Amino acid sequence: MVVYSLQVQAPFFEEILLRLPPDDPACLLRASLVCKAWGCAVSRPGFRRRLHELHRAPPVLGFLHGCDDDRIPHFTPTTASSFSLAAPDSRSWRALDCRHGRALFLSKGDAQELLLWEPTTGAQQRVPLPVSYDVICRYEEVTVYATAAVFCAADGCDHRDCFTGPFGVLFVFCVEQDGDGGCVTLTRLYSSETDSWDEPSWIFHDLPMCFTFYSSVLVGRSLLYFMSDDGCILEYDFAGHDLTVFDPPNYESIYDGRYNIMLAEDGGLGVSQRMDQQLKLWTRVIEGADARWVLSRVIYLQNLLPDGALVEPASSLCVLGFAEGANVLFMTTVAGLFTIELQSERMRRVCDDHALCNLIPIVSFYTPVPRGEQKDPSFEPSEDAGGQEGGVEEKKTVGQAHQLFDNGSNIIKEGGFVGAFDYISHDLENRVPPNGEVVSESTDMGVALYEAREVTGPLGDVPKTA
Repeated sequence: MVVYSLQVQAPFFEEILLRLPPDDPACLLRASLVCKAWGCAVSRPGFRRRLHELHRAPPVLGFLHGCDDDRIPHFTPTTASSFSLAAPDSRSWRALDCRHGRALFLSKGDAQELLLWEPTTGAQQRVPLPVSYDVICRYEEVTVYATAAVFCAADGCDHRDCFTGPFGVLFVFCVEQDGDGGCVTLTRLYSSETDSWDEPSWIFHDLPMCFTFYSSVLVGRSLLYFMSDDGCILEYDFAGHDLTVFDPPNYESIYDGRYNIMLAEDGGLGVSQRMDQQLKLWTRVIEGADARWVLSRVIYLQNLLPDGALVEPASSLCVLGFAEGANVLFMTTVAGLFTIELQSERMRRVCDDHALCNLIPIVSFYTPVPRGEQKDPSFEPSEDAGGQEGGVEEKKTVGQAHQLFDNGSNIIKEGGFVGAFDYISHDLENRVPPNGEVVSESTDMGVALYEAREVTGPLGDVPKTA
């Protein structure tokens, strides 16, 4: 009898797993399926924190978007290999924001509520909107435009593993009265710790603030910024619950689509301005009670983009989003959608152009979901499974193991990594002894697992880039 042993010291193999490329989640998923010990190592919370310490900036896994097109998946990956996350249905939910391990959606139907979704775990939580918003929306004499932002609310959190802690939501809605009644923009702040909305803050202005093409930017822990479709910037100060509206640099006319908000190199508020074949980066400098825009950098796009991408740049070139934590801009051209790493100015094409929309990057280290968190309804324990607490472990049949492996392989080929992990985790529990260290070649299960690894790898036809 030949025995394949995986008796490796935990600290040693964990150091190896930590060094798998974070921008290729398939590598870590393959490794987590080798045995129970490896699967447990990559799914524990401390592993994600160590990824932050080693790699610093997390990768951009993909992005959500605001396109009303059922043919386009709500989540689009930007990783090196095939990758998919089961984002909420775009027919029911409009994506608004993503930050600190959570994505935020607004309902499209009659039910006025927000949906929080954790991309790496699939967990969801619904938050009812303020009653005042629902009442205002029922008036026929007004038009309401809404958006929101989500953020971690834990004191002193470094945001390396905070998606299980308390969070806050800032809900913003602009009310435009028909005729010449002017506009008012209101904000309500939600706390998950109290499960309640605070008192509203508001500001009056002449033109409506519609939030269709841009999401928010969080500066430090005290300032949150939104950009409206007409180019105006809305600032919310958490300390005083104050609202301020101001213009971007060199602001000439509304609806020109040249600007997008971002984080500046010093961590403050920044703005990107598209100028033909150039991208100007501005920083907002605060001097006492005054503030001004300072040009910090110019990026010459003709040196970075491929030939043909800058045909008619005035109408076809646009910055669609900024990835907080990764310092990456998303830019659409006639040649497709590109990312540009601002520190290195490295440009990469990620997909076809999906037209102008609100693009929301998902920035996070991907770690497989801990076993048992996503249950497969097709899996049922055998009749002779132990029924006492702490008693005999459930006996799983060979047929169940084969079925689970087939189900997991099919889902992986479709790109559904999170759902597939639980299928193959159960399968490995059937094939591998409880200690997860020894696989026997003399059994059918051992041969099947060994051949699956050697011939196709746990991810079927996904390339073994590791």
